[in-house]
Amino acid sequence: MTRIDDVARLAGVSTATVSRALRGLPTVSQTTRERVLEAAAQLGYIASPSASRLAGGKTRAVAVVVPRITPWFFSTVVEAAEERLHRAGYDLLLFNLGGSEHARQRLLYTSTLHKRVDALMLVATPLAGPDFAAVIGLALPGVTVSAGTPVPGWPSVRIDDVRTAQAATDYLLSLGHRRIAHISGDPSDELAISTHLDRRQGYQQRLLAHGVEPDPALDIEATFTIAGGTRATTELLRRGEPPTAIFAASDEMAMGAIVALRSAGLRVPEDVSVIGVDDHDVSGVVGLTTVAQPAADQGRIAAETLLGPLRGNVNGYGDRSVVLPTKLVVRDSTAPPRAH
Repeated sequence: MTRIDDVARLAGVSTATVSRALRGLPTVSQTTRERVLEAAAQLGYIASPSASRLAGGKTRAVAVVVPRITPWFFSTVVEAAEERLHRAGYDLLLFNLGGSEHARQRLLYTSTLHKRVDALMLVATPLAGPDFAAVIGLALPGVTVSAGTPVPGWPSVRIDDVRTAQAATDYLLSLGHRRIAHISGDPSDELAISTHLDRRQGYQQRLLAHGVEPDPALDIEATFTIAGGTRATTELLRRGEPPTAIFAASDEMAMGAIVALRSAGLRVPEDVSVIGVDDHDVSGVVGLTTVAQPAADQGRIAAETLLGPLRGNVNGYGDRSVVLPTKLVVRDSTAPPRAH
């Protein structure tokens, strides 16, 4: 295998000069750079990207941490962030916690990230107490996406989950529904985040504003999955009189609700209306009414936010929050209740 020493010997320069020339640094003259490139081409030498990064003190990699990778929101954010970072010459190093609190602790309190990345993006990753000191102690530029509690000194990118839930509930109320169930997140989840609490709050606020007392029997918790929505809706139907509408905290939950309703012989929306949150890629195909959130935009904006300090530009970086708008998308899964 051709080594950098061989290139240096053929070009008549030091190995340090070869390294600088191949990295395109301005401290090498054009004549010398051409001589080095010619020697490298003649010998078939290819510089190691990792070695070049270590020599420059930079990894040109950004760590992105997600609680799980399979839900639509997380994978969409990661894909959009990766696309933007790659265009800027950075790699994305994904840390999937797999729903494990142990994995989160290991990431924050060991040397897992030490000298491996130049920046950190936390996507819906819960932090509490000493976690903030651990994150800040990494001394890396960072950004949070869809996080309930911001990191001091870090920017954040998110939607307003309370208002998002209010929009979904308001729409069902405007159709004439009053017996509205809510499928919320599971607080027993090891990596439970505040999203489900905010969406429940918005749901309850709008019911009360319309003179409807929230019924605990119509408020059920589940994981943010199709299976979770199916199980939750099956349990709702077991509790007695079915609701006339279901507001699910995610589209995947809402799809699961539709599966359970149809299995029980109920029609959507003739018997029960269903609305979700996200605008999942499949939502249009199944005709799901939803409150769309710009998941890909959150990933792109978060990546763009990190590129500023990575390039040495800290203007506008810090304690600032980008709150993106959501939009009601009406499809076939909602209608006025039969009494109307």
